[in-house]
Amino acid sequence: MSPRVPQKKEKFTIPAKYWMLAVLIICGILLLVTFLVDIPNTPANVVVGYTIVPMQKGVTAVGSFFVQRKEMLTTIEKLQKENEELRTEVNSLTDENIQLKQEKFELLSLRELFELDEQYSDYEKVGARVIAGGTGNWFDSFTIDKGSNDGLEADMNVLSGSGLCGRIVAVGPNWARVLAVIDDTSNVSAQVLSTSDRLIVSGDLESMKENHIRFTDLYDEENKVAVGDKVVTSNISDKFLPGILIGYISSIESDPNNLTKSGYITPAVDFKHMSEVLVVTEMKQATEE
Repeated sequence: MSPRVPQKKEKFTIPAKYWMLAVLIICGILLLVTFLVDIPNTPANVVVGYTIVPMQKGVTAVGSFFVQRKEMLTTIEKLQKENEELRTEVNSLTDENIQLKQEKFELLSLRELFELDEQYSDYEKVGARVIAGGTGNWFDSFTIDKGSNDGLEADMNVLSGSGLCGRIVAVGPNWARVLAVIDDTSNVSAQVLSTSDRLIVSGDLESMKENHIRFTDLYDEENKVAVGDKVVTSNISDKFLPGILIGYISSIESDPNNLTKSGYITPAVDFKHMSEVLVVTEMKQATEE
């Protein structure tokens, strides 16, 4: 007798027509609920008010949160972009302002040189730029960008600001070294412009902290020299051309010998800020011949 083969159970399936019927019933219920909701004071309306409405509010609140979040992020991105643009504009304006200040400084410097050139128009001059200064706060000694190739020689007078700056002490092919009148080793034979009384102007870097240098050996027998008088180079100087402004008397006192006077002079040149100079190409010895 052959073994009995177990039969497979048939799967339970719902006919398609019943699925269609269930869908139709659900749609009908939804239509009825929608209809009843529109009618006030009905049980369905009350049920919907307690169940569906809070859900809708929650969904609306969540949706509003995300919308606001998106708008906030968009605003932040926009502000960051505007901030970056403003920062770029500020940097650009700052650079322009620095450039304008530099151009203004150069213009004022060139104007001073032009006026200086006009003031001493009898002398031939060459313009030069300061390319190196001294080791301290003052341009007591500095280098310019012109030299023997430009016809410069030692002992040529150098002008800046409103008058005498110093003289050339060393020359190269395309450079020259200038010793200023404020240097401790500098001595200039000078005279008071209003009285022609002679004196010696000596460099004094220590005194330059008060923006002045010393003068000595002033013979002022008639006591005519006063504070504010102009001091210029003397015609008996062996290295400096006559009549070039050195500065203004800022203080004066009698010496113990009661024969001479001494004091201080405020220089006509700003020795803290120098960029361009004029070199007088005529020599003192040449003008005397």
